[in-house]
Amino acid sequence: MISVHAEPEHDYLPALGDVFGYAAAQIHTAAAELWPGAPVVLERHVPSITAYVHQTRVGNRTLYGKVSILGVSLVSVLRGACGAWPAALLAQEEYMTRPDGLVPREAAQLSVLAGLDGPRACGVAGAHRGVLFTEPVPGPCLGDLLLLEPRRTRDLLTNLYAELRPLYRPGAARHLGAGGAIGERGIGGTFLRKFNGISGTAYVDRLGEERCAPGVREELVPLMRSAVQRFQRLRSRLATADGTTLAYGDLKPEHVKYPDGPGERPVLLDPGLMRMSPAVDVAKLLSRIVLFLSAHHAGEETARQVLRGVDEFATEAVQLSGRDRAEWLVTVLTLWLMDTVNILSSHLSAPASLPLPGLGLALVERAVPVCSFIDTVSADVVGRRDDPAGVWGRALERAVAVAS
Repeated sequence: MISVHAEPEHDYLPALGDVFGYAAAQIHTAAAELWPGAPVVLERHVPSITAYVHQTRVGNRTLYGKVSILGVSLVSVLRGACGAWPAALLAQEEYMTRPDGLVPREAAQLSVLAGLDGPRACGVAGAHRGVLFTEPVPGPCLGDLLLLEPRRTRDLLTNLYAELRPLYRPGAARHLGAGGAIGERGIGGTFLRKFNGISGTAYVDRLGEERCAPGVREELVPLMRSAVQRFQRLRSRLATADGTTLAYGDLKPEHVKYPDGPGERPVLLDPGLMRMSPAVDVAKLLSRIVLFLSAHHAGEETARQVLRGVDEFATEAVQLSGRDRAEWLVTVLTLWLMDTVNILSSHLSAPASLPLPGLGLALVERAVPVCSFIDTVSADVVGRRDDPAGVWGRALERAVAVAS
């Protein structure tokens, strides 16, 4: 058992062993209390930069246990954003009892989704002591299918969009109780937390310190700085205010699984429901598709077929014309790029000790071309607001290059 009490003179910043040891103990204790008498074995740590996740065997069941430390990313905790480790532990003990903690809200959202006619979501096995246990979902993910069958991209995305329509109906937000949204996973909110004021400037200046060679940093930091400055000006123009519809919030290729086969309904993981426009889901999905392709070295032909399908899906999914369609294109494209900035900067700022998922490791290696893509397209968005269709088309063409 890890003590949460420490004398002030012994305060120290969190080390990886502190955080991981605490989180693993929480998962083991929570499982033992939820299912007394069943043997509990922590089988495999699942690398993540957000929460601590461990594949856990409870009796004859395989579950995934997730611990959120004070509702912030593991990167932030390890960088000292929550203060010294003894103080953070004391705060965490109180945080675990709060109904507005991240774990209770995610568990509640999965229950809400289970009561709707779509989308299907992974099952909750239990939630206790700040730990969420979910059932595993077998089968390929959307990213796998895009690599294997890129010509099916439009159909796959269209079917996924249809699965999400219950969330996009006017009034869907009423299904979430007061405080039930997970707005901190929003693209704009995440961007503001990262790049606000003097601390945001220092954050950009230190990107890649423990992950990239000095020569690489000399290229990527100026690119990231110029793009961030553009998005700080663009963000106020985005039409993504809270409304009566819901966005899934954390939609990405790895979170869309097909346990019954590619032709059947998908099952979604890790919801982050928020009261926002569906444009948020479209933007995050497109951002993560391009990064997924880039990380897996998809090749030009595969990338071109996937991005062609993305364009066809976007054209069909939103039945708008004229000025409304132009605003939608600019909104989605801006959010897409902002999300790419958010996720890339998170991996670049991670301490060297923190195990990154395979996708994150690959993105760090591809940081310069991805930053160059962000910089070039964001400059086009700012400079050619009179030609949104042209900006969109050029962005997709440049995405083919970076995804290859």
